[in-house]
Amino acid sequence: MLLDNILEKIESLPPLPQTIEEIEKFKKSKNKEIDELVKIIEKDALVITTLLKISNSSFFGFRSKVESVGRVVSLLGINFTIYVAISETINNMLITDLTPYGIESEDFMSASTAASNLINLWLGNANAELKEEVLLASILQETGKFILAELIISRDLDGEFKKLLENGVEIKDAEKELLGITTSQVTAEIFKYWQLSDDLVNMIMFVDDINSCSTEYKQKSQILDVVKTACQVNSLLSSSSAQKAIEKAIKYNLEVEPLQNAIQILQDRLK
Repeated sequence: MLLDNILEKIESLPPLPQTIEEIEKFKKSKNKEIDELVKIIEKDALVITTLLKISNSSFFGFRSKVESVGRVVSLLGINFTIYVAISETINNMLITDLTPYGIESEDFMSASTAASNLINLWLGNANAELKEEVLLASILQETGKFILAELIISRDLDGEFKKLLENGVEIKDAEKELLGITTSQVTAEIFKYWQLSDDLVNMIMFVDDINSCSTEYKQKSQILDVVKTACQVNSLLSSSSAQKAIEKAIKYNLEVEPLQNAIQILQDRLK
């Protein structure tokens, strides 16, 4: 019954806007020109506002204020700009009350931005191909929380859910206990509905259930799990979140020292 309700909510979502369809088409083209991407973005005031806000946040620390789309693309790069534009457009389409998670939409956006920065700093140029493969997923993997928050509230479970979190239960375990499904599973279902890439769906689907993940996507899902843990929406880059993320990286046999350095850099930027 609950799964049916979730699927009904997903199927009632609006289609992706034309801006995102154009960006997706641009992303697949072989010859990507900055001017062409700027023209696409400049058609959408909401995307412009979001990109400028993120570019001027403390996570990037640019020396001078960023005031144009062209400068955003130059500073962030074509691929990263695409990922942020897609992410924030989707998040703005799904805005709902996120109070069951103890956050507001601004906190959610900060966590998404931190996740993408963590991927960039952690994987860097040494793993450029892997970084590009998981970057969009790192920004989008928490999207399912918008659907789950609405369900928690509509079923009067918000008090019980908050109590679990206050008692130290991890978000994914609290979701599983009360709803029988987790954010990563719901996010994957949303992206299936919107017909986004199979790779994106498959690497997100098992972030909360790594043992069930196929060999092909396991490392990517593990990376996303580490990033999600460090950038928990309700305890962004806290000492506890950072330590849990490092422990998971060790368990998954991922690069630990670059992760520790990346977390430290982002924690310093937040101060």
